[in-house]
Amino acid sequence: MKKYILKRILLMIVTLFIVASITFFLMKIIPGTPYSNPEKLTEKQRIVLDAKYGFDKPLAIQYMKYLGGLLQGDLGYSFQFEGRTVISMIKDRIGPSVMIGMQAMVFGTIIGLLLGIISALRHNTVVDYVAVTIAVLGMSIPSFVFAALLQYVVGVKLQWLPVALWESYASTILPSFALSVAVIATVARFIRSEMLEVLGQEYVVTARAKGLKESTITVKHVIRNALIPVVTMLGPLAVSIITGTLVIEKIFGVPGLGEQFTLSILVLDYSVIMGITLFYSALFIFIVFIVDVLYMFLDPRIDLSKEG
Repeated sequence: MKKYILKRILLMIVTLFIVASITFFLMKIIPGTPYSNPEKLTEKQRIVLDAKYGFDKPLAIQYMKYLGGLLQGDLGYSFQFEGRTVISMIKDRIGPSVMIGMQAMVFGTIIGLLLGIISALRHNTVVDYVAVTIAVLGMSIPSFVFAALLQYVVGVKLQWLPVALWESYASTILPSFALSVAVIATVARFIRSEMLEVLGQEYVVTARAKGLKESTITVKHVIRNALIPVVTMLGPLAVSIITGTLVIEKIFGVPGLGEQFTLSILVLDYSVIMGITLFYSALFIFIVFIVDVLYMFLDPRIDLSKEG
C-alpha cells in the first residue's frame, strides 16, 4: 500500500511538471501580449515592459525561472491586476466555485442514484422508459443550454430565483442545478446498468431461492454491489463539474475561478491562465488518486500493494 501511494505521488508530480511545461510553451506560442492596449504602446514602452516582466530574456531562461517559482510555491503575478499574486486570486475565487460544484455533485449524485435504482427495479416499464429518456437528454444537451432555459423559465418568467449575480444563497441554486443535470444523467445510466447486471447474478437468484425478502435482496445484495463501481466514475464526474463551471459561472455571473479563467484568456493574462490551469490539473489528479484509494477500501478484492 505504501509503495503504491509513493509511486502515485511521484507520478502526480511528473504529470504536473508536464502540464506546467506544456501550458508555459503554449502561452508563448499564442499570438498577442498580456499588455493592455498593446497597439497604443511605443517601441520604447514595449521594451521597458518586456524587461519588467522578463520577456526580454531567452525562452529557456524564462522557463527555468517559471519552474523555479513553482518549486517555491510561487505562481507569479497577474498582468491584468498589478500587484495581485495568482495564489491570492485563486484563494479569493475558489469559494463560489467549490460551493456550486459541491452542491451540483451532491444533488446530482443523490437524484441520479434514485432515478437509476427506480429505473432498474421497474425495468421495461413506463417508469424505466421515462428515466432513460431523462438520462439521454441530460447527456446530450450541454449544461449551458440548461442554464439558459433555467434563467428564462425560473428566473424571468416565474421569478422564483435570481437570474444572475452573486447576492445570497438563492444565487447558487440555478448554477448548481444547471451543473448537476449531467451528473444526474451519468449516475442514473451507470447505476441502472450495474443493477441490471447484478440482478442477473447467481447469488441474487440463490438469495431469492432461499426465500429472502425482496427488499433485503435489493438493499444488501443488489444496490450494495452495484454502488461499488459508481465510485470509479465520481472522479471524472467531479472534474467535469470543475471544467463545466468555466461557462456556467460566466452565464450566471458567479465570481468564481471559472469566470476569472475566462476573463484571463480574453486579456491573455499569462500567469493567471497558467496558474489556474495548474490548479485544475492538480485537483483532477488528486481526485483520481483519492477515488482509487477509496475503491480499494470498498472492494477488498483489490490489492493495490501488488500494483506495478
